[in-house]
Amino acid sequence: MENLLIKNAEIVTMNGAEDIIYGDIWIENGLIAGIGERLNPPQPYRTIDASGRTVIPGFVQTHIHLCQTLFRGKADDLELMDWLRNRIWPLEAAHDEESIYYSALLGIGELIQSGTTTIVDMETVHHTDSALKAIAESGIRALSGKVMMDRKDDDIPLPLQEDTAASIQESVDLLEKWNGYDNGRIKYAFSPRFVVSCTEPLLTEVRDLSAKYNVMVHTHASENRGEIEIVQANTGMRNIVYLDHIGLANERLILAHCIWLDEEEKRILHDRKVRVSHCPGSNLKLASGIAETPDLLARDISVSIGADGAPCNNNLDMFNEMRLAALIQKPQHGPTVMDARTVFRMATIGGARAVGLDKEIGSIEVGKKADLAILNLFNFHTFPSYDVDPISRIVYSATRADVETTIISGRIVMENGVMKTLDKQTVLKESNHSIKRLLKRGALA
Repeated sequence: MENLLIKNAEIVTMNGAEDIIYGDIWIENGLIAGIGERLNPPQPYRTIDASGRTVIPGFVQTHIHLCQTLFRGKADDLELMDWLRNRIWPLEAAHDEESIYYSALLGIGELIQSGTTTIVDMETVHHTDSALKAIAESGIRALSGKVMMDRKDDDIPLPLQEDTAASIQESVDLLEKWNGYDNGRIKYAFSPRFVVSCTEPLLTEVRDLSAKYNVMVHTHASENRGEIEIVQANTGMRNIVYLDHIGLANERLILAHCIWLDEEEKRILHDRKVRVSHCPGSNLKLASGIAETPDLLARDISVSIGADGAPCNNNLDMFNEMRLAALIQKPQHGPTVMDARTVFRMATIGGARAVGLDKEIGSIEVGKKADLAILNLFNFHTFPSYDVDPISRIVYSATRADVETTIISGRIVMENGVMKTLDKQTVLKESNHSIKRLLKRGALA
């Protein structure tokens, strides 16, 4: 790995003081070794001239489904349960090793291209090893795991209905193979899909294994009112109350969505230090609702941001999610709520805290891993720049097209818009081949 000197940049640090400084960043052995003006580190190193550019911490997206990237445009204009039953589950059931691999690479390419350097990813029931292989090759930082679905239900395709013991054993096998890969760049997360599709024996075993291996649990909760009704019918409790009842609500739990919460559930999230992933684009497209993010933040509940999956959002772009996260709250709560800095914090250091990596990533500080994005904000849509907060420019004006270079652990994975760790043309071609095959196999063509 070559050492890098990024020179003459506007640096949005997201350190404790949220300093914005102008100068250089010295990267040695994948770590940020120096920040300041006119640095003169020891040779050898490669220089990146960032004059007129803005360097930010790489985005941390805390809810992604790489296995669904192939389904983009195949499940539009549906609500959650119909979306799952009629489109997503049949397509996931049709996946093979090759289609999972290219679905993952397609999503990763989009994520890296838009400045995301870390993801929390939930795969499907089968072929998760292929997705983890794609993650390993691409250089992206990830917490990932196979989805777990052991509840018998006529609405769930048979290939997705697992035996409880087999689901647990396969998850443990994947954890033991991949957790800690590449100096911790890949971490495993147990990923029961949601209470609707999981039995209590599976969920309680996940609780115990998460504690044993000290890894995160990543699942969905309270996304849709119909989903909540199913959970109440099955358990006699609301989602978060039930998860707390079985001991799964704790600091290792990441819950996607959390739109429909009552006071008791909010109290549990706070008291148990549960992490919430806010997915505004997905929530709007599936007509699920708008999460009470300002209230959750006011209660000191960890809230970060994720794009969810390509078929319920149609892109995996953090710029889009930041803008939505800010704007959708203002009509009800006023123009000052969810300001640009709050949202940018959620997308960077807040996401890092949510996955327990805030000592390593999420801000530009000496000693942290060099996970960075270099933006070119010298354009019509981001000007004038005079006397404008750079974070405001990023959240409200910038787009993913403004990302020139993405760096993960000091490794350049995209430079000047060109991917370095995957072959774009091959991924695009094989993605089309794969979805054509899946549509036929799932009888959805």
